[in-house]
Amino acid sequence: MILVWKLLRQHISGLQLLGFFLANLLGMLIVLLALQFYRDVRPVFSQEDGVINNDYIIISRRISAFGVGTSSFTKNEIEDIQDQPFTVRLGAFTASQYKVSCSMGIEGVANFGTQMYFEAVPDLFVDTDRSQWKYEEGSDFVPIILPRSYLSIYNFGFAQGRSLPQLSEGVVSMIDMTVLLRGDSKEFRMRGKVVGFTNRLNTILVPESFMQWSNREFAPGADADPTRLIVEVGNPTDDRIAKYIQQHNYDIDEDKLQAGKATYFLKVMSGIVMGVGLLISALSFFILMLSIYLLVQKNTVKFRNLLLIGYSPAQVSLPYQLLTIVLNGLVLAIALLMLYVLRQRYMNLLWAMFPTIEEGTMRPAYVLGGVIFLLVSVLNVMAIRHKVSKCF
Repeated sequence: MILVWKLLRQHISGLQLLGFFLANLLGMLIVLLALQFYRDVRPVFSQEDGVINNDYIIISRRISAFGVGTSSFTKNEIEDIQDQPFTVRLGAFTASQYKVSCSMGIEGVANFGTQMYFEAVPDLFVDTDRSQWKYEEGSDFVPIILPRSYLSIYNFGFAQGRSLPQLSEGVVSMIDMTVLLRGDSKEFRMRGKVVGFTNRLNTILVPESFMQWSNREFAPGADADPTRLIVEVGNPTDDRIAKYIQQHNYDIDEDKLQAGKATYFLKVMSGIVMGVGLLISALSFFILMLSIYLLVQKNTVKFRNLLLIGYSPAQVSLPYQLLTIVLNGLVLAIALLMLYVLRQRYMNLLWAMFPTIEEGTMRPAYVLGGVIFLLVSVLNVMAIRHKVSKCF
């Protein structure tokens, strides 16, 4: 193996290998940096809460000055929204038709309670742990998702004025609630637990299966049309959304729509940058292949002589294959190191501007870098083996 390498390395151009190395390094770094930057900056624009995605908009009827008219959607109106070109899928809010009250207690503080209401949307619109977000009929436990605004009202309004302790999201998630459901002729006491918080909805969410069961049990005669719709849109920047809402006198949360637009543009720009990085990586791959092909062409006579003395095409191509794998490995290692340094710098700037932003993980960048390394290395090995075999 060492003798074969000494024989074949004579025509290797260090300048060509350096060109491949730098081009591949630049392409790899651009791809990984675009992915990591997108994941780190997205929460700033999207107010990502891990429960409701920013590609969803909430549509409701505009309330008149004197409250005249209906606030619910008819079946035909729902079908019309479903048929719009900007709609990917649509779901309706289902409200509780019975009375709900909730009480909780904290060690050292007396129990306190409040009147509540529940709403539900189809489970596919809720992006949370499916093992927690479910209800089985007959169970006395119900998972709940609260708006973060409710927790802020409690901490900075209710709690301060009554000398009660302020609660973090983690503490609230650990508190067991007692939920009382009351209909016209029956009531049922059950346990509740907060499993998530959302910035997108100002409502108290429960699983759809729970809402169907509880409305059937405690308000069997009530059947109201939905007053709000949740719509997944393919492109939040689509002008047809605003035009349709205005023409039909509907309401949407403009702040949430703008956040969705910002996230969409960030996604598009990150995709463009990643595309440029992949293009540079592809060009570096062809640079290396061209160099290898020229080497093979120059060493054709040596290859044939090695074949005559007993070497196989696999043994002859192995030095070149190992060379490309080592170069690709160095590219990946240096790219990840540079990514880590650059990320620390821009994250310091983000933390200075947005102190509450959480630090994400670099695991997706590691995975993407590993995938690119394996893909490029496999293609290099196959191309070298194919070219060397043709010389025998």
